[in-house]
Amino acid sequence: MRLNVLYRVFFLFLLVCFCNTLFAQSTQKPEWGAKDTIIVSVINYEGELMPYKELEMAYVSNLPPDKLAKALAKYNRLRNAVYVTYPYARTAGATLNDVRAHLEGVTSKSDRKAYIKSREKELKTQFADPLSNLSVYQGKILMKLINRQTGNDCYEIIKEYKGGLSARMYQTVAFFFGSSLKQPYDIQGDETDRQIEAIVKEIDGMWYQNPYRPLTKSN
Repeated sequence: MRLNVLYRVFFLFLLVCFCNTLFAQSTQKPEWGAKDTIIVSVINYEGELMPYKELEMAYVSNLPPDKLAKALAKYNRLRNAVYVTYPYARTAGATLNDVRAHLEGVTSKSDRKAYIKSREKELKTQFADPLSNLSVYQGKILMKLINRQTGNDCYEIIKEYKGGLSARMYQTVAFFFGSSLKQPYDIQGDETDRQIEAIVKEIDGMWYQNPYRPLTKSN
């Protein structure tokens, strides 16, 4: 009987010590290490920031491995070029469309020339440095995207605003650099253009037309 009482007292003593230890640990301020605060991707969904991560692309194909690798390399090159040049094409297309709309009611040659010159300076200021760093391949994709945004190839745009002689001169320069100003954009008849259109929609869905587009937040 006496031993049972001693066991109970000893058990209660251990329980109290254990609870005190847990309470002390729970009230201690956490110590953060150097890597406990990191930058994570999030999306703003209806006012709530939620973690965001893009999954790796998954491809389904019946091609043998060597041919699949070549096809993926070709596609990834195209995708990279579209990602690099599409923002420039959107801005240039908006400016050129605005120029066209403004000139619809302008009949004076001097007024048209002055207005075109002012907007040409604007385009050069925006794109001179970035576009000088593009490769020939990226420049070709950019011209396709400008065609997509405006409905005209770059040759016709230059011809309309700068005259036929300037258009032919720029076309000659483009030819010597292994390209052409007359880049078509035909998603019905051209496989590459269909791929470009799919990539553009991917970008639009992720950024330009996405109210919950990704952003970064320190967590």
